[in-house]
Amino acid sequence: MAAPKPEEISHPPMDQLQGLEYCIDSNPSWGETIALGFQHYILALGTAVMIPSFLVPLMGGTFQSCCGKGESSRTKRFLNTMRAVQGALIVASSIQIILGYSQMWAICSRFFSPLGMVPVIALVGFGLFDRGFPVVGRCMEIGIPMLVLFIAFSHYLKIFQTKQLPILERFALLISITVIWAYAHLLTASGAYKHRPELTQLNCRTDKANLISSAPWLSTGAYKAASRLASATPPPAHVLSRGIGWQGIGILLDGLFGTLTGSTVCVKNVGLLGSTRVGSRRVIQISAGFMIFFSILGKFGALFASIPFTIFAAVYCVLFGLIASLGFSFLQFTNMNSMRNLFIVGVALFLGLSVPEYFREYTAKALHVPAHTRAGWFNDFLNTIFFSSPTAALIVAIFLDNTLDYKDSARDRGMPWWVKFRTFKGDSRNEEFYTLPFNLDRFFPQS
Repeated sequence: MAAPKPEEISHPPMDQLQGLEYCIDSNPSWGETIALGFQHYILALGTAVMIPSFLVPLMGGTFQSCCGKGESSRTKRFLNTMRAVQGALIVASSIQIILGYSQMWAICSRFFSPLGMVPVIALVGFGLFDRGFPVVGRCMEIGIPMLVLFIAFSHYLKIFQTKQLPILERFALLISITVIWAYAHLLTASGAYKHRPELTQLNCRTDKANLISSAPWLSTGAYKAASRLASATPPPAHVLSRGIGWQGIGILLDGLFGTLTGSTVCVKNVGLLGSTRVGSRRVIQISAGFMIFFSILGKFGALFASIPFTIFAAVYCVLFGLIASLGFSFLQFTNMNSMRNLFIVGVALFLGLSVPEYFREYTAKALHVPAHTRAGWFNDFLNTIFFSSPTAALIVAIFLDNTLDYKDSARDRGMPWWVKFRTFKGDSRNEEFYTLPFNLDRFFPQS
């Protein structure tokens, strides 16, 4: 038997992922775009719409207290807590606005490399493993069917097409959620959970579900993942910094309007770009329109809130896994026969998982976080950083990658490929992907 040719046992590195139907600046038909936008809205519902319905009671508030009625003590507690949260969001927004528009984050991003991004993006997905099957297991009778159905529609049955549209693959989320939601409602109406424990009822019944998600909100790693799944080039330094600044403005508005939560990249929606193979910017814009529309019509929000969170946890098992694997795709630009690179990736991945786990275990046993000084703001700052797997991995990976034999390892780190994406004019495609409309680029200096 003849020896295999080199091209038969290796694959050439590629700037953009293959197999995507629509990239960031190409659009499906309007009907398909609207349906895909609604699908993104449904997936983002947990973090973007329904969190306040869970947090307000914990703050001592009710609908009546929001309207100035009810017990005065509860109303006062709610108002004081709301003002504190609003103030915290406004202060937090100022940090991101300064980091973004001062180009400080652009300067920091110059220390990034393909090797350093591998553990960061991988842990954007892997760091959320406890939001997946552990939650599915709380209601196996709807969680397992949802997981199986979503995988079957999005991958095994994608060959079925209607008018050359792979409808099962493209709308796997909507179809599977509709089927399992109806099934869960049937179980609820038939009294299947009538005498089950309260925790089971909370996770299975459609009349008790509170659609919430406490998944960490992430930025830089998710930006890189989103650009790759949209078949775009890695965002240049000033585009990344610009995004951080706009995110800060979003958080500022959240604080002013009292939304209770900040604004950032929604990791699960980034994963949905890969599942549908549609990275169109217009789809996300339509999704934002749905959010504005349904925020005015409260009855629709109440209807969607009846979706048991277990259904979404099953979807997370697929989408978070896809994001994690996307991080490893950056290894194609590096030399993984280098012991230096193996050391950095391995240590950053391990500590990215291990350090947050230490913080969680310490907090559970000691009933306070590890950083427990008299300076409360410092405690919050430090604990927030090290409770996040991607952030911990970013610190470790960037430090090791820029201090360990970095001068003689540029090629092994993937820098010859990466360097052209550091500046806006480094690659001709950047203008196509990242130019702002209405000539707004004149307000954001290009680096």
